Amino acid sequence: MAEKKTAAAKPAAKTAKTEKPAEKTAYQSRIREQYINEVVPALNAKFGYKNPMQVPKLVKIVISSGLGDIKDNAKSIQIAQAELKQITGQQPVLTKAKKSVANFKVREGMTIGLKVTLRGKMMYDFYDKFVSIALPRVRDFRGVSTDSFDGKGNYCMGVKEQLIFPEIQYDQVEKIRGMDICFVTTAKTDEEARELLRAMGMPFKK
Repeated sequence: MAEKKTAAAKPAAKTAKTEKPAEKTAYQSRIREQYINEVVPALNAKFGYKNPMQVPKLVKIVISSGLGDIKDNAKSIQIAQAELKQITGQQPVLTKAKKSVANFKVREGMTIGLKVTLRGKMMYDFYDKFVSIALPRVRDFRGVSTDSFDGKGNYCMGVKEQLIFPEIQYDQVEKIRGMDICFVTTAKTDEEARELLRAMGMPFKK
């Protein structure tokens, strides 16, 4: 009887080995999917690109914040750094002064700002949050300016306060602080960059 039980158990063990684990689907940002499925066809239809590589795309987002008023306060710099990390999901880099300026009491090598460069998934996630959640929370918001392009397809804008981002709690803020956000694209003209960002949800003024 023992031999029969052992023989019967063997096929069951083989069956268990042949079972494959469920495949995990790779996460893809909503904005990334929108770019592939909607933005690329729309830009192709408008500008008539002959090569798919000519279609403009967003390559990185650079967020920077000046710390001139707290450059001598290490604790305040850490707080500002933590806030920017909360907003972007990435550790900010401290920017240093390249030369001394006596009028502003700045010495070479002194910390004067913070900077974060986002690419890939984190870039798309930040863009989605910024356009869908943060900008609508700006007081009396009526759209962003269409005149802030640099002539090379890049768009830069300023934000007056970090409170528009959902990660920041008002009662935990040491000081209201602004930041500059630059959207870097592969577009060759401002018109192409404007259409790219508009198709990706950027609320430009009409």
